[in-house]
Amino acid sequence: MSRSSASVLTWIQLTKPRILQLNLVAAFGGYWLASKWMVDWSFLFWMLLGTALTMASSCVMNNIWDWKLDQKMSRTKDRPLATGRLKIRGVLLYALALGIAGEIVLFWKVNALCGWLGLLGMFVYIVLYTMWLKRTSTWSTSIGGISGAMPPVIGYCAFTNEADAGALLLFALLFLWQPAHFWSLAIRRVDEYQAAGFPLLPVRKGVRRTKLQMIPYVVLLLPTVVLIYTYGYAGIIFLTVSLLAGVVWVWHTIIGPAALDNDKWAKTNFLISVNYLMVIFFIMILDTAGRPI
Repeated sequence: MSRSSASVLTWIQLTKPRILQLNLVAAFGGYWLASKWMVDWSFLFWMLLGTALTMASSCVMNNIWDWKLDQKMSRTKDRPLATGRLKIRGVLLYALALGIAGEIVLFWKVNALCGWLGLLGMFVYIVLYTMWLKRTSTWSTSIGGISGAMPPVIGYCAFTNEADAGALLLFALLFLWQPAHFWSLAIRRVDEYQAAGFPLLPVRKGVRRTKLQMIPYVVLLLPTVVLIYTYGYAGIIFLTVSLLAGVVWVWHTIIGPAALDNDKWAKTNFLISVNYLMVIFFIMILDTAGRPI
């Protein structure tokens, strides 16, 4: 690999591409749910671009704020700022450029509502989550979930230009999905988070308490997908697949407190959470009400 290629990949790494990919799928699904297959591809492109840029900016800012703590964790110690491959000043300019470009795209090429939603997501992730709660409170995961729930709402509101029941249900879907997903990862790396000084729920309250607190979030996903079907946003195939996948996740989460191998249980729960989200959004896109499979 050439030096220029490695340099480009280093800058891309700052944006946390895997997080971007998952959230762009959600944004795409939100737009598709609202449009019911009446897609303006150019409009969809601008929405995805604006959303990607604002999320990328937030992730880069997270790297800037956490670089010293990242050095203490095996999962993050190889990040560009943690290793000194990049300097903070340049990365800060990069983050600002991404955020400004993203907001210009959302306000100018999409609509003002999506622009404000993008700003809200950035504020929650950068200020409330990264700068404040991540270092002070076990509520960081739940409150930070507000920013993670923005992409599908932005996608939905890009088409509707209003925040109605569909936007609220998509927000609930992503908001409820995130805590159990992230806590599964945190349980596996609880010692690292403790050493780095992050007061996450499994660090402060213990693994068993964390497992118990995951249950209501996962259980509440079931009525959420039922309401998406009931209000006519998606079809019966979406409902069936979502409920079956949800029941599997609920069952595995409920048996968590009795599991003896925390690492094995948490790894499985994490994988279930990732696949759950990908599957239901894929089915949602295919089985959007108005054009079922």
